[in-house]
Amino acid sequence: MNSLRIGGWLADPEANELRRGGEVQRLEPKAMAVLMLLADRPGRLLTREDLFARAWPGLVVGDEALTQCIIKLRRALGDDARAASYIETVSKRGYRLIAAVGDAPLPAATDSVRRGRMALAALAVLAVVAALLAFAWQTRDVPGASESAATSVTVLPFEAIGEGEHAYLARGMSEDLVTELSRLAGVQVIAATHRAEARARYVVSGSVQRLAQTVRVNVRLIDSQTGQQLWSERFERPFADLFAVQNEMLASIAAVLPGKLGDAARQRMAQRYTRSLEAYDWFLRAQARFLARQADDNDAARAFYRKALDLDPKFARAYAGLAMTYAIEPRLRANVDATAALQRAHELAETARLVDASIPEVHWALGFVHAQSRRHAEALRALEKAIELNPSFADAYAFMGGIYTYMGEPAKSIPLLRTALRLNADGGYLYYLLLGRAYFFERDFEQALINLREAARRNAADVETRLYLAAAMAAVGERSSAEWEREQIRALAPGFSLEAWLENYPLTSAPHREALERMLAPVGL
Repeated sequence: MNSLRIGGWLADPEANELRRGGEVQRLEPKAMAVLMLLADRPGRLLTREDLFARAWPGLVVGDEALTQCIIKLRRALGDDARAASYIETVSKRGYRLIAAVGDAPLPAATDSVRRGRMALAALAVLAVVAALLAFAWQTRDVPGASESAATSVTVLPFEAIGEGEHAYLARGMSEDLVTELSRLAGVQVIAATHRAEARARYVVSGSVQRLAQTVRVNVRLIDSQTGQQLWSERFERPFADLFAVQNEMLASIAAVLPGKLGDAARQRMAQRYTRSLEAYDWFLRAQARFLARQADDNDAARAFYRKALDLDPKFARAYAGLAMTYAIEPRLRANVDATAALQRAHELAETARLVDASIPEVHWALGFVHAQSRRHAEALRALEKAIELNPSFADAYAFMGGIYTYMGEPAKSIPLLRTALRLNADGGYLYYLLLGRAYFFERDFEQALINLREAARRNAADVETRLYLAAAMAAVGERSSAEWEREQIRALAPGFSLEAWLENYPLTSAPHREALERMLAPVGL
């Protein structure tokens, strides 16, 4: 087997190692995957969207996940972002590998290296087993966890074919399909994840490719119990016909599934969320940027939502998204007038509700705005409405769980979060953070650490996750580990102040706030 020479280093992707002379640098698997993608196209720009689509296929992750991979690669390679000799940043677009790349023979492993790799492999197996046990524990008594999957359906994330700059389109189409299928009477929609595939009776998968003004969509529906393909179709239409393609796709799937499409859902199929295809495209771009939860991405999302509204002033979901960019801003930037930002967020969220109160995501956004303003009772009412409109809305259950913890009732959070995990077993780092946070305030530090570590594994750059990890570690006497988390927080947020952070944090329970401060004080936070 050959290794790959990158500049002065030999990269061994199987061992996740970089070697130069007698020096060895270990890389996380995801960082090595990103390096291999860059090395596959030396000298060529890979957009952030392309890297997300290929390194995290089928997952929605924040921009910080890629940023942290690049930081770790530069640290291992001895590179400097300001005078790059390996990885060049192309502002607001992506990255390119500028070092020379070529094949090189992989040195034979010594016995000690082989033993080390065998030990690492054993640890990896144990880690997988532990993760599966943790997942089983979290969902062991979720209401309905053992119910028949006869009418359950999951939509796997559609694959973006091509260079990757249209990954947001594939993601948006699969997410919209989830929303519309949830309106079918008697059908339970389990959010997209490979783990959910085995638990759902019916599985929808597909791919999307956009070439100039043409869109190609391949989609199929499979009965997971028999393996039979019940329906498949290939659409190749002008991009202007995208809404018609989505409507045909939904109607065909609905005809096969054991549910009935109500009149309201039929009307939604005809009208979608907007009649402007260009507005819809800007909306999907905005959604992708908002999920990154970084200040610059939030600015870009706001601009894209505004473009969507310029094209369709009645686009309720674009108003809702714009509202959320204002609501989150005080937590992303210092010196923001939080009162003014939240007031603007409320105005825009209310506009979204007035434009179309039948959309579950509009009520979720309203709940998000209320929560950032610490109006938790109003937030819960908005989320209850979202669940009434979409009983399979995993994010709404998870967010309700998070709000109960903010209010000082973490015992109510745990069953809601387990329900969210049942509906969306791969809901991202946030589900595990919320569950770990609830266990933390319940003083079940063992389960808190299991979930918080999983959250940190999925998103190493989230300050809140590391803050609760440090507090839980301090609570069980893992002082050195807690101090290590403190240093990670300071690296991620230079000048971090717990007092300043709590000013815009939605936790309203005084006893819980005091407990958090008390446990973090000995760590130096």
